[in-house]
Amino acid sequence: VYVWDMDETLILLKSLLSGAYAAAFNGLKNVESGLKIGKIWEHHILQTCDTYFFYEQIESFNQPYLDALNEYDDNSDLSDYDFSQDGLDALNKRKLAYRHRVIADKYRKGLCNLLNQDLVKLWESLYELSDTYTDKWLSSARACLEQEHVNVLVTSGALVPSLVKCLFFRLDHIFVYSSLEVGKLQCFMWIKERFENFRFCVIGDGWEECEAAQSMNWPFVQIQIDPHPNRFPGLTSRDLTHYFS
Repeated sequence: VYVWDMDETLILLKSLLSGAYAAAFNGLKNVESGLKIGKIWEHHILQTCDTYFFYEQIESFNQPYLDALNEYDDNSDLSDYDFSQDGLDALNKRKLAYRHRVIADKYRKGLCNLLNQDLVKLWESLYELSDTYTDKWLSSARACLEQEHVNVLVTSGALVPSLVKCLFFRLDHIFVYSSLEVGKLQCFMWIKERFENFRFCVIGDGWEECEAAQSMNWPFVQIQIDPHPNRFPGLTSRDLTHYFS
């Protein structure tokens, strides 16, 4: 099981917005181009969160994973349910569970079932532009996920924006844990329970997933944005297999 960090590991966004990615290349990358790309991504991600994934309503009720509220869902038919008038509050787990059921369904079906044709074309061109600017970071990271192993994503961000990022960056159907409230070590413990009798390897760029991996006695691969073997596209599935062994 490969346990992936998302931001600055599988995708690049924060470092585009801050200019850190371009700065790592000592003038070889145009900072303004990266900033512009990052801002366009940020706009579309937030707009999609609010328009299709109830983010304005549930931002204060972040869950660690999509299935966390399943026990509160009575499986009622939601086809005529009015989510804007049901008086959602923190105490009513059933209403939150309804939203997460819809979110899970949309996540499973993908962006092409949500966006119109023009927005799909815009999304595809933005992905290609971003991939070119980052020297194929996005597509090579995705290629690692397509090998024959299990992938789980743990992010320090909120669950809903992270799911939307997965959709936009073509990381569909990955099970996502949000460590925002519980920390990455707790998420790793849940992952170990979920996949009994498996071996694990953690890939990320931050200290928290490194410490959590050490606590679990799992190998850890450090990703760096500067020109370095441990980055995409330099890092390959063959390299990850080496760390595993």
